[in-house]
Amino acid sequence: MSDSGHHRPPANQTFWPHKELQRLKRVRAYLRKINKPAVKTIQSPDGDMIDCVSSHLQPAFDHPQLKEQKPLEAPERPKGWDSVEAVTESFQLWTNSGESCPEGTIPIRRTTETDVLRANSIKKFGRKLPRVRHDTMSSDHEHAVAYVNGEEYYGAKASINVWAPSVTDQYEFSLSQLWVISGTFGNDLNTIEAGWQVSPQLYGDNYPRFFTYWTSDAYQSTGCYNLLCSGFVQINNKIAIGAAISPRSSYSGTQFDIGITVWKDPKHGHWWLQFGPRLLVGYWPSFLFSHLKSHASMIQFGGEIVNTRSSLGGSSRSHTSTQMGSGHFADEGFGKASYFRNLQVVDWDNNLIPLSNLHFLADHPTCYDIRAGTNTLWGDYFYFGGPGRNVRCP
Repeated sequence: MSDSGHHRPPANQTFWPHKELQRLKRVRAYLRKINKPAVKTIQSPDGDMIDCVSSHLQPAFDHPQLKEQKPLEAPERPKGWDSVEAVTESFQLWTNSGESCPEGTIPIRRTTETDVLRANSIKKFGRKLPRVRHDTMSSDHEHAVAYVNGEEYYGAKASINVWAPSVTDQYEFSLSQLWVISGTFGNDLNTIEAGWQVSPQLYGDNYPRFFTYWTSDAYQSTGCYNLLCSGFVQINNKIAIGAAISPRSSYSGTQFDIGITVWKDPKHGHWWLQFGPRLLVGYWPSFLFSHLKSHASMIQFGGEIVNTRSSLGGSSRSHTSTQMGSGHFADEGFGKASYFRNLQVVDWDNNLIPLSNLHFLADHPTCYDIRAGTNTLWGDYFYFGGPGRNVRCP
């Protein structure tokens, strides 16, 4: 009540038009569905809220085929696994708080209203848009990748250099990942993806974040990033998918990388994910897929960016300045260009083996390029990336 006796709205009250109000209601209902009740919540230094959720309440178990189930026990690691590999443990910002999630729970990055409102719709939130082509020239997705195909693959492993590339538009992203692929590049494409990405639209900032993705129909209606739908089953309480990675590499400074391994458990047929030399993160149940139920027909390693300017039309459009990798070209080498090292695949007998018949593809080599090598310390490796727009990439 004001002094004059008239009702006044509180100063912080917002009046929403009817349409906005309906949208907000839908967003809040969606958040109630995907943000599971937490046993404990940890505030991360980067502003994220990490919820420790009982593992049997995680989003995966909303799936009709997983209802009432419990996470599986750890599978047999691929043979030739080198668990003593020298590695700088590149980890995550939220663990710097000194807090941890209790046993029996998994850490999940809480999705906020703001996160969902940045997407154009709830349907698009947490999803890659369907535009998969192998000849990516006409697409706004640009790649610099190494790949093998022509055989049956049961997994892949690599150490991926971590950077914080500049992403110049909210609707663009920059990532470094490995892809486990089966099916054609038509509507039946199956993929499992894992690595790090900078995505202002998805996360609201420019931190590199550990992420996963899967689809069984070429990104049309199945699959999602991280734990934003029912699919991936997490078993680990030490790593949050979608949380920021720390520390990161710096130009001419210390280099950090993360080990990513994806392989098919020979016993149950599920696809497992490991982070670094020891952390078993969880698995994608085989029933999520059609072609990947049996094996992969292609493995890819490398970088991808989105160049929204390629879809603006008109002759005056210039290339995006979104960086791939470190933002520097491959020929600058160690400490300056981003790298993948120790590339391996898993064969039918669950052995980690070196790659044969490795191919390289850079969609726009004047914007982002790739250069390969082999040595005893790094096995198969490559440098890749670039600044995007420059005098040779106008």
